[in-house]
Amino acid sequence: MTSAVIVEPLKPLSDGLLCAGAAAGPLFVTVFVLEGARRPDYKPLRHPVSSLALGPRAWVQRTNFAAAGALYLAGAAGLRRARDPLLGARLGPALFAGVGLGLLGSAAFCTDPVSGYPPGTPDIPTEQTTNMTVHGIAALPIFLGIPAATFAYARRFHRSGNPAWALYSAATGVPMLATMGLAGAGFNQAPRLVNLAGLLQRAAIVTGFGWLTALSARALRRSPG
Repeated sequence: MTSAVIVEPLKPLSDGLLCAGAAAGPLFVTVFVLEGARRPDYKPLRHPVSSLALGPRAWVQRTNFAAAGALYLAGAAGLRRARDPLLGARLGPALFAGVGLGLLGSAAFCTDPVSGYPPGTPDIPTEQTTNMTVHGIAALPIFLGIPAATFAYARRFHRSGNPAWALYSAATGVPMLATMGLAGAGFNQAPRLVNLAGLLQRAAIVTGFGWLTALSARALRRSPG
């Protein structure tokens, strides 16, 4: 009787936190797609998502970074409460918290102009600013942290007899690393990639954030009730 009194009030909170983690990626992607389509000089195939945090409507993408970061931090708390042993009491929450903090850092420290956006700026800045340096550091838990976690989870799922999840996790990490590597070359003005760098980066974001949403959904289905 006492156990029921304790657990039941906590379940709606846990489920709400997990739902926040699941919603973070889709909401983030929706906002940057819509915002990119609204700017006449912005080319989603060429320019990075972070460039939307520059220019007269910079507040939209900065808010998007901050909101997604807060949602992922909520998701980390939800995973901490979840009882799915495969997601782990430390790995899952640390992953989500790292992504959340990285997004909050991206909101606070903007990228430098690149590939001619905003209009009138050079393709590559002559000197990297401190803001860009911190922005790059903030991106590490996202673009390196997520792939690293996918491989850790692929191993964990394989050992536990979950081949579909093992394959999905590995199939997330490999293309995410590949597309981000190609995107980086494009943002550095590699001739064959410069006009596709934004698309490649978006592919990495959608792939990685989609996997985070799937993990949240898995934890939500297995949340004790």
